[in-house]
Formats: sequence, C-alpha cells, structure tokens
Amino acid sequence: MATGDLWMRLGGVGGGVGDIGGGFSHESEHDLAVMVSDFLENGSSGGTESRWSSDSDSGFCDLAHLADKISYYKKSVDQYVSDLLSVVNSLMLSIKGIDLHTVKSGPCNASCIRFSLVKLLRFSGFDAAVCASKWQGSGKVPGGDHEYIDVVNYNDTGSSERFIIDIDFRSHFEIARAVHTYDYILNSLPVVYVGSLTKLNQFLQVMVEAARSSLKQNSMPLPPWRSLAYLQAKWQAPYNRKFKPDEQDVNSTSPEHKQCSGRLKRLQSLI
Repeated sequence: MATGDLWMRLGGVGGGVGDIGGGFSHESEHDLAVMVSDFLENGSSGGTESRWSSDSDSGFCDLAHLADKISYYKKSVDQYVSDLLSVVNSLMLSIKGIDLHTVKSGPCNASCIRFSLVKLLRFSGFDAAVCASKWQGSGKVPGGDHEYIDVVNYNDTGSSERFIIDIDFRSHFEIARAVHTYDYILNSLPVVYVGSLTKLNQFLQVMVEAARSSLKQNSMPLPPWRSLAYLQAKWQAPYNRKFKPDEQDVNSTSPEHKQCSGRLKRLQSLI
C-alpha cells in the first residue's frame, strides 16, 4: 500500500514528510488503554475484530510458507542495505549502558538507545535521525505514535533514498498464546530492521497473516494494534526528524534508565 493511499484511508490527515500536521491525538496512551480494554471485553465474541481489523480474512494460512517468505525477504537485499545493516549492528554492540541518558520527559521507550545510535551513525558519515511519527485514529485504524531511525542516502545523480532502522523490530509482532510455528517465524525476523519502506511492508504483510492464523488456532481475533493498517502507520505517518534530544530533557536520573540498559543488553545478545 502506498503512503498516500494509507492516509486517504485515514481521512486525509494533513502534514507531509518531516512535518507533523494538526489534528493529531495527544492522548495516544489513553486511547490505546481504552482500545485494549474494549478488545478484552469483546474479543471472545469476535466483535472487536469486525470493528477494528481492516485486513482480509482468508482463514488459516500455511505458516511454513510464510516462514519461507521471511527467509527470502531477509536474503534479497542490495549491497547498500547489507553494508548499512552491518554498520548498524556493529554500532549497536558498541553502545554501553553508561552511554544512555534519559532524553525526554515521560516514558523513554528506548529513545536513549536510538539517539545514541544516531549519534554514532552521524559520526560515521550517515545522514541519520530519530523520527517521531504520530497519527490520528480514523475508522478501523486506532491512533498512536512511534519512534524509529532513518538514514537518507544521496546518490551521484542528486536524488536520495530513505532507509528505515527499527532497533527492536520483533517486538511489534508479539501476540498472546502464539503457536510454535509463529514463534519460529517471529524469531526468524531481523532483531534490528534495516531497509526500505517497500521491504518493510513485505515483512508487515507476512507477519499480520501469520499472526491472524496463529490466533485463529486459539479461537482469538486479531487485535487492532496488530492490524496491517495500524502497523503501517507506525512508519508511514507524518514524522518529525531530530538529530539530537532537547538539552533540557537530557539526564541520567530517571528510573527508566535501568530498564533501557536492560533492553539494550537484551537486543545486543540477540544480534
């Protein structure tokens, strides 16, 4: 699905690339809490799936076939992406817990890790930034926000291409009571995603199909925060690009600092 098509479905929310337009919900955490509560109350009847899920319902799918797709997508990358992935993984492994500082008020959610990685990427000559996206819920797509990294590569002709980096890619697809094959597919995903939006969409489509199949085997509907449109919005919504955190937000006293250090160690152990 093209970015423009997604935003037509979301009601034409304003704001272009690199810009956050007006009309966004500033209560996304509250909205998500309400959404989860509604899902838990109504999910067993299937009502929530019909209300929220915008993905086609084709019944059980071949999870082994989807696992093969993931393997193929991981291997079919060009040289630039392969080299960038190698650099990103190397830099991720070089980050120390002592390097992490709380970089914003409220929950950190690994922002400190992202800004540390962006700093190292920029020192290495890459046009990298932390991107904060936000979108308003509309129809079957709940509102929300997300933070990730991008790298803009400029070629000899003067044009550029944008690549997405998500430091904890697998976490977007965790589901309840997953069947064994789904866990296998989940663990076969890259720990850190590096690639184009086009390739990212291919991964998203496979994982949504796999999640629906796994959940149906336990008579559970697909929750709205695992629908394709919601996942696509994380990386396709209008975003604000930042090279470094606001100075007034930088400190190392937040209790979340230890949580981010633990998250960093977990990610490093998987790379």
